[in-house]
Amino acid sequence: MKHAIQIVALVLGLTTLPAQAACYADYKAKKDNPLKLHYGVMQIPNSACSSPSAAAKAIAPRLAAAGWTLLNIVSLFGDDGLQGRQANAGPYFLRF
Repeated sequence: MKHAIQIVALVLGLTTLPAQAACYADYKAKKDNPLKLHYGVMQIPNSACSSPSAAAKAIAPRLAAAGWTLLNIVSLFGDDGLQGRQANAGPYFLRF
C-alpha cells in the first residue's frame, strides 16, 4: 500500500506543470509625420519569448494597431526586470 501511494504521488508530481513566469520585451518604436519615438515595455506570450524575432512578430501588430512601427527589440526578460524599466518607459510601460 505504501508503494502504491508513493507511485501515485510520483505520477501526480510528474504531470503537474510548474507555473511559467511572465515574459516581457522592451522595444523601440516610431511614428512618422511628425516623427515620434518611444521606448516601451510589453508583456508577450511565453511562446514569443524564445528569440527577439519571435517577440517582434508578437509586438509589431499590436503597435501597428495604434499607428506605431516597431524599430527593434531591446531585450527579453522576466518579472525581475520590470521595476528597473518602468521609469524609462513612462506612459509606454505595459501600455500595449
